[in-house]
Amino acid sequence: MELPAVNLKAIVLVHWLLTTWGCLTFSDSYAFANFTVLALGVWAIAQPDSLDAIIMFLVGLAITILLDIIYISIFYPRGHTLSDTEHFGTGMAIFSLLLKPLSCLFAYHMYRERGGEFILSVGSFGPLQERSAYQTIDPQEDPALAHPYADLESKPTVRPF
Repeated sequence: MELPAVNLKAIVLVHWLLTTWGCLTFSDSYAFANFTVLALGVWAIAQPDSLDAIIMFLVGLAITILLDIIYISIFYPRGHTLSDTEHFGTGMAIFSLLLKPLSCLFAYHMYRERGGEFILSVGSFGPLQERSAYQTIDPQEDPALAHPYADLESKPTVRPF
């Protein structure tokens, strides 16, 4: 299945807009976490060849999925009738939360396009980075040639009188 080409600028712009509107209801920690991840997205836009920037943006998006669930469930305004602004802000925060897994998928696709490899090994608990493309540039030498003076060290030296 081929993913459609989505520009990273569009992803950051949409999440910036939804986060700004979500801050109408949720502020402080919600805004700090989401705007920090958007700053990582701007870094990934500014350095289009950087693997670090796109993977940090991807991990940040994944972490804010969990954080947004916590923020919305804890800080949802209860006990009074919600105004239209609070309804709108909450709806935009929830919509941003629903779009984040799709954004993570697109960011992972961009990570792979930039040359990143993330291989999960079935038998281990963590990721396994394959290093098979590494080639040594040192020629393999004969051990005797590695130490050309080794035979001189074993012979007694003759001193002239």
